[in-house]
Amino acid sequence: MGQQATPGRTARLGKAVGPEPTSVSGAVLLLPGGEEASARRPSPVWTTAIVRSLGRALARAGRAEGLAVHSVHYRYRGWNGSEAHLAADAEWAADEVVRRYGDVPVCLAGVDMGGRAALRTGGHEAVNSVVALAPWLPEEDVAAPAEPVKQLVGRRVLIAHGTNDERTDPELSFRFAARAKKVNREVCRFEVHSDGHGLHGHRDEVLCLASDFVMGALFGCPVSRPVEDALAAPPPIGLRMPLAAGFGKSLKR
Repeated sequence: MGQQATPGRTARLGKAVGPEPTSVSGAVLLLPGGEEASARRPSPVWTTAIVRSLGRALARAGRAEGLAVHSVHYRYRGWNGSEAHLAADAEWAADEVVRRYGDVPVCLAGVDMGGRAALRTGGHEAVNSVVALAPWLPEEDVAAPAEPVKQLVGRRVLIAHGTNDERTDPELSFRFAARAKKVNREVCRFEVHSDGHGLHGHRDEVLCLASDFVMGALFGCPVSRPVEDALAAPPPIGLRMPLAAGFGKSLKR
């Protein structure tokens, strides 16, 4: 795929988070949130705190392994129905990683509507893993096709959602994970009890969880026991795994 553009608008990658490795062995694409429908341009400061924190945490965790972390700058704020603009820009960004760095594994890490974009674009040939934090997913409607899951076959998938999220429904991410688990055993979902959409209350634990998962998916590093158990457990156990307070304090890389 060539440059992802519309008249006057072009998706692009932000500069690498932290020092860019001299030799890149893997990449993470950070996909910020968005809106259900909007033709407006995203603001340069629109990226949320959790996305910035996630980028820094992943860059630190993967520095020795040659991990490059980039944010994706969308053309539009909105998903915009069948246009699925955020997913199209994520697809372009994965192509751009291949163009820049060659045949390296890619993780798509999205928040809110960016989580939907990450899950939708997981079938890209360069992608081997997906992280979706508090993902925005559409209401299930018998008159509309369900959000697809078959593109995630062969990918390792982590979803984490606050149980008190009032912006994106955690029950919808559970139902999505349950359908995805039927076609792909490598799906896990963690529940962040009492936390809201921004995952402020347990941010350190969420960042450690994501870093642990990504290092395992991209570079084959051993993952923590909770991640291992969640991936191995049948539904619903592995899809309602509680994220323990203090998770990650004993993890060492």
